[in-house]
Amino acid sequence: MGDLKIKRIYEPADPEDGYRLLADRLWPRGLSRKQAQIDCWAREIAPSTGLRRAFHQNSLSPEAFQQRYLAELGQNQEASAFLSEIRKKLKDTNVTLLYAVKEIERSHAPILKRWIGAEGDG
Repeated sequence: MGDLKIKRIYEPADPEDGYRLLADRLWPRGLSRKQAQIDCWAREIAPSTGLRRAFHQNSLSPEAFQQRYLAELGQNQEASAFLSEIRKKLKDTNVTLLYAVKEIERSHAPILKRWIGAEGDG
């Protein structure tokens, strides 16, 4: 059974990353696809553009952002297929959720990781 990890995409890829999944809606600045070394770009699972902008412009508290993002995931038609794919991958390898922002506190990746863990247990 693999581990679910999070990591900034600008950090070097490592064999321990396993399946590398970019979970951002926007492609990271200054990074080529070759440099990114991703297996999947799951932009459909990232926060909506409006929600992301509100959070990054400090219009939302981290708590409000988390609540709204979890609500988006709950209504996202792609979420169950995404979750199923991650569960399959985790049976065989690590899965690393990649994000681009500098501060992890400004990223949705920890929320997504907790959601996958909670949904995976349910």
